Amino acid sequence: MEPLQRENIRLAATVMIVRDKPDASQPAIEVFMMKRPGRGDFPDLHVFPGGKVEASDWQPALCPDLLDKEASARLGVNEGGLRYWVAVARECFEECGVLLARDAIGAIGIPTAQREGLRLDRQRLLEQQLTWHDLLDSYGLTMATDRLVYFSHWLTPPSVPRRFDTRFFLAALPEGEVALSDTQETITGEWVEPAEALAKQRQGEWLMIDPTLRSLDTLATFARVEDALTQVRAEQHVRRWTAALGKQGMQPFRADRDAAK
Repeated sequence: MEPLQRENIRLAATVMIVRDKPDASQPAIEVFMMKRPGRGDFPDLHVFPGGKVEASDWQPALCPDLLDKEASARLGVNEGGLRYWVAVARECFEECGVLLARDAIGAIGIPTAQREGLRLDRQRLLEQQLTWHDLLDSYGLTMATDRLVYFSHWLTPPSVPRRFDTRFFLAALPEGEVALSDTQETITGEWVEPAEALAKQRQGEWLMIDPTLRSLDTLATFARVEDALTQVRAEQHVRRWTAALGKQGMQPFRADRDAAK
């Protein structure tokens, strides 16, 4: 199984939570973005929810609808790919409170009456008083792996001291879920149209890195969440890999890997 860290490179996963813009005069999508504090690995950057893959993210029992063999094949690794799905769902809940899980009859999320308890358990999870496995198990939930669509793969260039091997995912905001950033690892969180976020970068209001900018650039081509998910599932969103993109950290997607064989 791929080690969680090799030399100065750490495995990570991030998710773009999207929704159709409410009350829009024309169809448009929004993505949830957060600002990191002026410390840590990404100081003052606007980012998508995400974080490091942990050893405890090897949880096949939480993913009855996705085998590790299939997950690993999608990512182009020999084994252990399922850890990225678990990590990104955990980070999504920790950082913005969005639960990508379903109950025994297939319903996404939990009843409204249990929301307050879940809010408190989120805090316990952040304080490491509760594990992701135990949280889901206590509510009779398993992960909704089908709601997480693999999007792209980025590796921090060698010139950067602390590097991350990161898998990006796309997910629609489930009905009834509300995105609220945590107050420990982020400063603010907000819904924004991808084109608006890119404009904030150009105007110097926001600071973002290449993988985020490239992802926003792709999201900006979609007017509806359903269209985005359909094309990403079909891998029609994939930007053809070039050496120039490789220098920025973009790794070949499955189509590029297959073509090279």
